[in-house]
Amino acid sequence: MKQTMKTLRYIVCLVVIASQSVALPQVPTFHVKAFGAKGDGTTLDSPAIQRVIDTAAASATKAKVIVDPGKYLIGTIELKSGIELYLHPKATLIISTNREDYRYEAVIFASNAVNISITGRGKILGRGLAFMTRYDPAGEWWIFGEWRPKMFILTACTNLTIRDITFGEAPFWGLHMLGCNHVLVEKVKIRNYLDVPNCDGIVADHCIDVTIRECDIRCGDDAIVIKTTRQPINFGPSAYIHVHDCTLETQDSALKIGTETTEDIHDIVFEKCTVKNACRGLNIQLRDEGHVYNILFQDIKFVSRYHGDPWWGRGESISFTVIPRTPETHIGSISNVIVKNIFGVSENSARICGMPNQPVRNVLFENVTLHVGRWTKYKGGVLDNRPTTVLQEIEPHDTAGILVRHAKDVTIKNCAVQWIKNIPIYYGPAIWITNASPISIINFRGQSANPHIYPDILIQ
Repeated sequence: MKQTMKTLRYIVCLVVIASQSVALPQVPTFHVKAFGAKGDGTTLDSPAIQRVIDTAAASATKAKVIVDPGKYLIGTIELKSGIELYLHPKATLIISTNREDYRYEAVIFASNAVNISITGRGKILGRGLAFMTRYDPAGEWWIFGEWRPKMFILTACTNLTIRDITFGEAPFWGLHMLGCNHVLVEKVKIRNYLDVPNCDGIVADHCIDVTIRECDIRCGDDAIVIKTTRQPINFGPSAYIHVHDCTLETQDSALKIGTETTEDIHDIVFEKCTVKNACRGLNIQLRDEGHVYNILFQDIKFVSRYHGDPWWGRGESISFTVIPRTPETHIGSISNVIVKNIFGVSENSARICGMPNQPVRNVLFENVTLHVGRWTKYKGGVLDNRPTTVLQEIEPHDTAGILVRHAKDVTIKNCAVQWIKNIPIYYGPAIWITNASPISIINFRGQSANPHIYPDILIQ
């Protein structure tokens, strides 16, 4: 009985302590309409929204700026440290086409900010076609005018979160993160035009410690791309980036590294993604002096096909290439790449191609199944080497299931190539090896598309 009473007193004490716990301080909130934003779709509201952000940043180390229901015409909005920009589900930011409304070359801008976030289920509309001059039916794309803003430029930001928002109709790059550290991009929906050039979805450029997950992206240009662009400031490498559980549709590359590779790019994981359509499914385009290494692609399904001539990529399922941008380029290297548990349907080869003086090194294909056939109207039997002035940009080349050229230490294990649909005369061996060794082929399943012309495996 004494023990029971002691236990009851202990429980009562816990309840009292819990009831007297100090509540966490509330983050102050600021509503944009309280600062004069109209939300009528015609008044330029970015000055009023900027006043809210500046006031919130000056009044607290952490604050939430709420974009209330409505349609807001905006130019540049600059985020400051500690600010969460929250878009109400019934809020839409509509970008201005007037260049004078932009203080920077972006709609949403931040520089050297800490602990910033953009959240909520509202939308940002880029009015991309308003920045185009005409449609080119031969190239199957829009021709852009002399100026167009990016949707986001977030530079040298630390502890950055972008969650749940939708943006689309981008006239230029979408979410461009430059030199950012400790980043989470989660459940972002992107709906750009498929025929507007350069409207990349998510660009991680010289970024460290980034997670991109559960995003749904449709765009004309690269869907998710890791870069190190040439900059006047040394932002360092792009590294420790994890992309997973995303759904992608594009007329260019779906999951890509490059082409801008002026610094190292390493320790990158792409996994558990679905690519509905692309010019290239998995892509590493090294064209500059940086080194790309420790890369993993796994558990990915994709469809890759030819598109109009201006779009880079010629339906290659997988493309890892080391090609100097110019004759003067001191080219970097690609090494230590794993491609595992992949299923792809494509119109062109899986390609591992270096240069005689800089082969691609140490690549593993494991449990990679490729179905290769033709179903579009475009000219086939080519490889796309762009951008370069060293090699022929569009190189005539018969189509292998897997093409390995100028490479060392390549392993193809438990892989398969199956030819489907139309089999053109320029479809060739299941594996085509040129100036590459050692190559280890283990338990491979596949035959020549045209056995009267090519063997199953061609070694030159």
